[in-house]
Amino acid sequence: MYSLLLFFIVLHGIFLACAYTGGSNLNSTPRKTIQYEDNHVIMFKEEGIWNYSTMLIREDLGLLVLGAREAVYALDIKDISVAKSKVFWKVTEEKQKECTSKGKHPDIDCHNYVRMLHQMNDSVMYVCGTNAFSPTCDYITYSDGQLKLEGKQEDGRGKCPFDPFQRSSSVMVGQDLYSATSFNFLGSEPVLLRTSPSTLRTMLKSFNEPSFIYMDMVPESEDSAEGDDDKVYMFFSENAVEYDFYNKLVVSRVARVCKGDMGGLRTLQKKWTSFLKARLDCSVPEPSLPYVIQDVFHVRHKKWRKSVFYAVFTSQSRSTDQSSAVCAFNVTDISEVFSRGKFKTEVTVEMSDVKWVMYNGELPVPRPGSCINKAVRNLGIEGSLDLPDKTLQFIRDRPLMDDAVRPITGKPLLLKRGPLLTRLVVDLVTALDGQSYSVMFVGTENGYVQKAVNYDGEMHVIEEVKLFQNTEPIDVLRLHQNQLYAGSASGVVQMPVSNCNRYSSCLDCVLARDPYCAWDVTALQCSRLPISPEDAKGKLIQSLKDGDATRCPTVMVEPKIHTLVLGNNIRLLCRADSNLAQVNWNFAGKPLLYSNRKYTIYSDGLLINNASVTDAGHYTCTSVEWMKERRYTQTLAIYDLREQLPVDVTDKIKTTLGALTESYTTTTALHKTEEPSLYFTQSSERKWIVMQVALAVMSIMMACLLIWNLYMGHISPFMCCGRQPIKSPRNIPEREYMHTGNDAMDSKQQMVRLCVTTNSNIEATSFHRNNPNGDTSTDIHIFKYITDESEI
Repeated sequence: MYSLLLFFIVLHGIFLACAYTGGSNLNSTPRKTIQYEDNHVIMFKEEGIWNYSTMLIREDLGLLVLGAREAVYALDIKDISVAKSKVFWKVTEEKQKECTSKGKHPDIDCHNYVRMLHQMNDSVMYVCGTNAFSPTCDYITYSDGQLKLEGKQEDGRGKCPFDPFQRSSSVMVGQDLYSATSFNFLGSEPVLLRTSPSTLRTMLKSFNEPSFIYMDMVPESEDSAEGDDDKVYMFFSENAVEYDFYNKLVVSRVARVCKGDMGGLRTLQKKWTSFLKARLDCSVPEPSLPYVIQDVFHVRHKKWRKSVFYAVFTSQSRSTDQSSAVCAFNVTDISEVFSRGKFKTEVTVEMSDVKWVMYNGELPVPRPGSCINKAVRNLGIEGSLDLPDKTLQFIRDRPLMDDAVRPITGKPLLLKRGPLLTRLVVDLVTALDGQSYSVMFVGTENGYVQKAVNYDGEMHVIEEVKLFQNTEPIDVLRLHQNQLYAGSASGVVQMPVSNCNRYSSCLDCVLARDPYCAWDVTALQCSRLPISPEDAKGKLIQSLKDGDATRCPTVMVEPKIHTLVLGNNIRLLCRADSNLAQVNWNFAGKPLLYSNRKYTIYSDGLLINNASVTDAGHYTCTSVEWMKERRYTQTLAIYDLREQLPVDVTDKIKTTLGALTESYTTTTALHKTEEPSLYFTQSSERKWIVMQVALAVMSIMMACLLIWNLYMGHISPFMCCGRQPIKSPRNIPEREYMHTGNDAMDSKQQMVRLCVTTNSNIEATSFHRNNPNGDTSTDIHIFKYITDESEI
């Protein structure tokens, strides 16, 4: 078993290596990173409410209807921080106790999570919630500026999941609800259900532990020469049955049903007769297990054949190097697999194992899984109830197609390593060249939204914006009229699809290759592209595919004068406009190395350590960015670092005193008019002068104190030689003691012991003793005690 898996992976890798030879590197780095503090977004959240994961855009009402845990909000679509109305939908105590008794967590699972919102008509919306593992649906209206639950509760099984954290999908087609979720409490009965006067559902074996992602309707009956029916496409993932692996292998699928399906007459009663599913392929260059689908966005076109499904896939390997991909699939390619592709069938091997292989037998007529069209009607079959049992039995046993649906380009549009991608939306933008580009906004699991475009196979990530302060995944994304709405567990964010003011120069604006923005040569700023690009030609500079910024004028940068303070660490600020640019520093016309003890080059600038006289001079910060083998160099900052001139101490004192007595108004003016870094240097200089003056004053005081002690006799010049004299006899108290041992000292008096060494020539009184030989010597050390505190 395991050897077969390895063999398949190796073959898969060899095929991909051949297919991607000569291809570009798809692992794209965002050109700009906008942190949370600089995102300038509009946010909505309410204390105590969580899981803002369901959105319905009501353009007719100017509302963003938002579903959260036990609450539904009506937000102003132009400014979501304005909540026009809200309604709470909480579970009863009885339901919560019942949920807890079934082993669910009372504070997490046993609440009502709003998981579905659909518009029924102009005034009524259909809403469903998990209701403490007892899914329930109701109707909600908005009139006179107020939301109102109608209280007409319906059973939500098959419409809304039991588990609030289980993926599900649904779409409202006319008055019919198509939903894909679990039909029972345990989640072991997945179903694709149509709730209508003619309710249909899938069979139990149609899915194998699926995770439902997305569904939508494609109007294939429009302009159809075959008289075809509209179809509902559903995207999901499930455990593969066609691969015999040691472990469970998850694959991505797309399924299809016909809108006019009414079920079979005898076989497949109240079951789908048109249900077919096929594997979705989004292969990456390196050998790996199949990527798993996470989200889908339908880019609708006036002509449905040009409609495209964009999908996010993530790796299922357990390695730390996780990655994500975005692939695009044509509706016509999906339809072709279902209409003309081969089927898979089960075969028994060695009386025990069941394998799925391609079916090569004769197909019944009409083709199994096909919708009712002109060709079928010519056979006298007006609906699915008239389909023969042979066709129905075939599709009941063989709903899986042998062919996989390949992406448009044959490879991912975007490949990203690191935090996994979670959700995406796509906007079609007409650029200055008159062409339409698909701009992808992709949410990540750490709260960022990446903005990316694919230019003729080259993936370019324009920017990434951190939307939430905490690291939390993006759970829902919606796009409406140049506004992006993102929801997470803690809140909802609204941001414009473009912010051209982020591009500070012509070079920055053009190299961003943002379809929304162009450099205005008249206004000298990066501006939003007008609705009619033809009227702006000649006035705007934009180059998306080539990134050609040669028309941008050279910008002259004025040098900033800084004072060099000896011994200080000096910081020179400089930040590149792009993550793709390399910052270089030059000093006196020579480049500074990155690894140097003297200089530290970091992302925000340059740090000069322990400045000396030799560090004075001109410092130039430049950025180098490559685009299509063209090198663009831009001067970002020039600093003129000048040595501090010597100043007399007297002048320093006067200057310092003058600076200390300056008014608050003058200090405030300095803060407002000077550059922050220049003010920092001047402030350091003033502090240094103050320290020098203080040291001078302390030195004078210490000299005066020394002279006074010498005059009073408290200090003797001989102390510098390491000897300490005994006070003169006039200062010796009347009582003296000969100390030859450990004499007791009076604890009430402060005593000072003076040691007198032999052969000293200092002024002192010596005690002699007669030795046995008659010699007299001064071999006894004299210890004198001073009891008068005034003598100390």
